[in-house]
Amino acid sequence: MLIFPAIDLYDGKAVRLYKGDYNQMTVYSENPPELAEAFRAAGATHMHLVDLEGAKTGETPNLETIRRIREAVPLFIEVGGGVRSMEVVERYLDAGRAAVSKHGEKIAVGVDIKDGKVAIKGWTEKSAFDAFDFCRELQKIGVRTIICTDVSKDGAMQGTNRALYGELSKELNIDIIASGGVSTIEDIKALRALNLYGAIIGKAYYTGAIDLREAIGAAT
Repeated sequence: MLIFPAIDLYDGKAVRLYKGDYNQMTVYSENPPELAEAFRAAGATHMHLVDLEGAKTGETPNLETIRRIREAVPLFIEVGGGVRSMEVVERYLDAGRAAVSKHGEKIAVGVDIKDGKVAIKGWTEKSAFDAFDFCRELQKIGVRTIICTDVSKDGAMQGTNRALYGELSKELNIDIIASGGVSTIEDIKALRALNLYGAIIGKAYYTGAIDLREAIGAAT
């Protein structure tokens, strides 16, 4: 299982939200490229970036920061937040063309779950789509990877939703990356036992609850 340490970007800074609430935001670093280098030094090969402003607006306000991160580290970078058009896709691919050439063009679809429904617009609204039905439809149309976030767990440091990921793993035949609430090494081991493709670590890294090098070791 791959470990994706995360950087959530807002106004060019690395921040974390509590359960997706933009009014409960903590700034952890004003130098995201330096954070990315710390990930690399700890043995990370992949990382996850989210443009929180873009998630609400559909634009790319943190693109320049993402470019700086891309230039700073030779990691595989997964980018999300406001990717709602081919134009935005092209902007991000242009920013990381070397990575795409090396790793192949693989699009992952984010499925953010709130009360069983797919959350949209930076988690500020719930759609009418049942999360499991939506994931099944993604599989039907050929999506190979989903990033599934339990919004109720994100940033809460209360453990990840192992039951949810267990059900998804049984239901689907695609790569699943777990996000939200990964708080302990035991969470990592449990997700690995479910044969997930990857797990995203956010707040647990910033607070020191999880040692990144230890997490990578537990996942492999």
